Amino acid sequence: MRKFLVVLDDSRECLNAMRFAAMRAAKTGGGVEVLSIIPPDEFNHWIGVGEIMRAEARERIEVHFEVFAKWMRDKQGVEPELVIREGEPINELLAQINDDPDIGVIVLGAGSDNKGPGPLVTALSRQAGTLTVPITIVPGEISKERLEAIT
Repeated sequence: MRKFLVVLDDSRECLNAMRFAAMRAAKTGGGVEVLSIIPPDEFNHWIGVGEIMRAEARERIEVHFEVFAKWMRDKQGVEPELVIREGEPINELLAQINDDPDIGVIVLGAGSDNKGPGPLVTALSRQAGTLTVPITIVPGEISKERLEAIT
């Protein structure tokens, strides 16, 4: 089964990427793999404190994921899979693509503010010619109705 890999983070545009991935998966018989990446700099503390912070970060991710997962199950009939990795976001995203041969498409949300589309979109766009899977970039400002119409 082809999976749509979508990145779960705290950005606003993440919502549209999740919606797009779930709708495309539902219409094509695919799956959704949700990747959340914990940056390494979050745990540069004493060992005990770092472990507690790591556990709290994973718990926050799982709660955040469950909100999207419930919507995907209830509205799209898709059962998403959560993968949590720790490290530099680009490296971990590329590693996940290499680790899971069922990933067929990367789905990223693009920011629309003056900071640009976001670091993942920028970095992967530069590497697009060497990736083993296509990238779909979903505009952060696109309406839910428009997403439904184009999926």
